[in-house]
Amino acid sequence: MQTFHMRFVRRILLLTLTLALPAAAAPDTDLENVLTKLDETAAKFRSVQAKFTWTMFNAVINDVAETENGTIYFRRNAKETQMAAYIEKPDTKQVTFADGKISVYQPNTATMDVYNATAHREEFETFLVLGFGSGGQEMRKSFDINYGGQEKIDGVDTAKLELVPKSDKIKQHFTQIILWIDSQRGISIQQKIMQANGDYRLAKYSDIQLNQKIADKVFKLKPSDRTKVVNH
Repeated sequence: MQTFHMRFVRRILLLTLTLALPAAAAPDTDLENVLTKLDETAAKFRSVQAKFTWTMFNAVINDVAETENGTIYFRRNAKETQMAAYIEKPDTKQVTFADGKISVYQPNTATMDVYNATAHREEFETFLVLGFGSGGQEMRKSFDINYGGQEKIDGVDTAKLELVPKSDKIKQHFTQIILWIDSQRGISIQQKIMQANGDYRLAKYSDIQLNQKIADKVFKLKPSDRTKVVNH
């Protein structure tokens, strides 16, 4: 369990949170309205795709350790929520979660690692669907939620939600998640995921497209003939 979290859940879940969240209006009392709106959004959610910039800050050096750019896709079907992240810079990398498996393909090194996530599927999907079709009451099962006020992000008025995992096991890796939600569109345009060691990842999303058809091939990696596939 620990190895799975350290190597994959921590890494991949940092890629995947917070789009399509509803807006909030005021602290405390109106938090219930936010969660109710989440339930309404969840009922309509089918898919989302967006451009992203993920910036990793290292607590030891107190500076940026890594910045990645690319496109992310989510789609909910009858069985699960699927995810695909196509990282374009600084190095090409493709990550998918579908059919209970996490696949990480690195074309530059001609390697693809495939991990069976079945044993931790429920836990993984709790994070995966956060903001991608999860209802407010569902979110409340896994997080203590606080309304953090209004902030302007890149010229957009946003509502700030602060989430703390209820699971002690999860808190060993992620101590807090902060979401900035576009008050007009009801979608997240920024997130901050804080780790127990003091590192954090700041994610910014743009060109967000909700409930558009996403081709099946997006969630199916096609490695070259010379790619070494390792199953874990």
